[in-house]
Amino acid sequence: MRKIAPPLLTGALLLTMSCGTGAGTPAGPATAAGSGGTGTATTPSQPVSHTAPPRDEFTTGPKPTKPTGDADTPRKVRWLKAKPAKDGRSLRVIWWSGVEPCHVLDRVTVKQTAKKVTVTLWEGPSSKVENAVCIEIAIQKVTTVKLKKPLGGRKVVDGAKR
Repeated sequence: MRKIAPPLLTGALLLTMSCGTGAGTPAGPATAAGSGGTGTATTPSQPVSHTAPPRDEFTTGPKPTKPTGDADTPRKVRWLKAKPAKDGRSLRVIWWSGVEPCHVLDRVTVKQTAKKVTVTLWEGPSSKVENAVCIEIAIQKVTTVKLKKPLGGRKVVDGAKR
């Protein structure tokens, strides 16, 4: 007895087979511009790079982010880690977020005592954009927080975990 492939598998196979068979390439040879007006066909001998690739959060690290102060109904957001600078006077705080304008850093609050530094991130949708539609994708972001005194031996605590 012969098995029949499910329609989804068949469609995926056809799509895979059709990729790279001329889709997105010119239908015919290019005409040399500025070659004396003869209109002879030419083909490039080397691949042409037009622009630098767009920023890729997966390979370039967290996206640097500054507080905007314009989020509607901001909420506390947990962060992953806080790395102190070499001089101990600031922290680089890294967290997972969504795309703007649906997820903007509104503010960062810092409470400092002799034993600990509590850092709280506040995020929400931007009030500057109405009816925004954003894709649901996670983006790692980073912001820098300045401290009143060097961190020293103080513990750094996430204010959103309370």
